[in-house]
Amino acid sequence: MKRNVLLFTLLIAACLMLFVVDMLVGSISIPFSALFDKSNSTYQEILFNFRLPKAITAVVTGGAVSLAGLIMQTLFRNPLAEPYVLGVSSGAGLGVALFLMASSCLPLALTQSGWGLVLAAATGATVVLLLVLAVSFKVRHAVSLLIVGIMLGHIVSSLITILQNYTNPDALKLYIMWTFGSLSAVTWVYMKVMLPVVAAGTVLVLMLQKSLNGLLLGEQYAQGLGISILRTRILIIVASALLAGATTAFTGPIAFIGIAIPHLARGLFRTSNHRITIPASLVCGGVLLLLCDLATQIPPQGYTLPVNAISALVGAPTIIWIIFKNKK
Repeated sequence: MKRNVLLFTLLIAACLMLFVVDMLVGSISIPFSALFDKSNSTYQEILFNFRLPKAITAVVTGGAVSLAGLIMQTLFRNPLAEPYVLGVSSGAGLGVALFLMASSCLPLALTQSGWGLVLAAATGATVVLLLVLAVSFKVRHAVSLLIVGIMLGHIVSSLITILQNYTNPDALKLYIMWTFGSLSAVTWVYMKVMLPVVAAGTVLVLMLQKSLNGLLLGEQYAQGLGISILRTRILIIVASALLAGATTAFTGPIAFIGIAIPHLARGLFRTSNHRITIPASLVCGGVLLLLCDLATQIPPQGYTLPVNAISALVGAPTIIWIIFKNKK
């Protein structure tokens, strides 16, 4: 117990420290004193209208995607499951691709508007979610549902590839930029929509702690405890869609965080108990995505790396480590 308290204290302290550093580091370096000195209007504008929303988005997105990954791995009892395994990310991508394909018959201002991309991504993710939910009523085994989700993702990805062949270069560039992922695109206006959706998904996961712990022991044992497998499965899918769908719609797809962080949380706290791993995944996800965002600032001033590239460099080695660990 003392060890867990110490770990949580260190992680929260690291998160707070990285949060402050993330606000100060960027194309324009800002001194720490500017956080408290309001005399410089330029610094205040950058800090509170650009850097602060970006840092909050990093914490919220990292925690949400990690939490979605945790419950997906529990549902499918698969260490490589992730929040986008049910095709939520692919559905969002299809919505954005269809929206940008309409650029020839829509006003340029509408096509390039942030809300247009957000609504398109959210609609695509919702359509795929509804398909998965419909399948979940018919498919009894979680592994079969996992396969169906993966196949839906491949079908949607194929449709996106076909659309890319017919779109114009400008729209294609916009789509590719969206797939890179961006934490800086979320403004205070977007935050008012994203935060409540992520909060709803988080509350739903917290309500499922007992059911999630029961699933760790197998579906038959969980049923013996009085847990409804179908109801739990549907609620997990809905929670994952709220967490991953909302963040994907506003930031674009963030790769590998959802796979890597749940394993990191379980390894650090040496437990699979969801009463521990749920808050641990939230904090660890926020810390890691803040680190990734800081790493995007490494190039010389005027250039930033895609956050997806950095998260993949962290997540992919973790997956390789999991494969070798399981082989042993």
